[in-house]
Amino acid sequence: MLDRPSPDELLDAVASLLREQVMPAAAGTPLAYHARVAANALDIVRRQIALAPAAQQRERAALAALLASDPATDVAQLNRALCARIASGAMSLETPGLTDALWQITLDKLAVDQPTYDTYVRQQAAPPQPEDR
Repeated sequence: MLDRPSPDELLDAVASLLREQVMPAAAGTPLAYHARVAANALDIVRRQIALAPAAQQRERAALAALLASDPATDVAQLNRALCARIASGAMSLETPGLTDALWQITLDKLAVDQPTYDTYVRQQAAPPQPEDR
């Protein structure tokens, strides 16, 4: 559907209302805090919609490769299998590709949840070498 406003525009409009009108009007009250939390939640939802499909595809591919599993396997199932292998000692940080996969998965999660987190910002500006992690 190509109708406007788009979901992104709707989320922006509500977040702006909360930040520009509700928060100033409620300054010094618990409502101001709750308005800030709600606006931040809307920002996370917007980033989730935009970024999650590609991130989940990268995660699925990386985990399937590490586990020698079918790339069509559900991400949750792949994560459970990875956790089981790590817990059993079958995989560790010395396992080739594991650290890189976990780092990329973490960066993808930060892009949605905390894109202003210092480590994420530095990583985006100048990717570190694997030994810097």
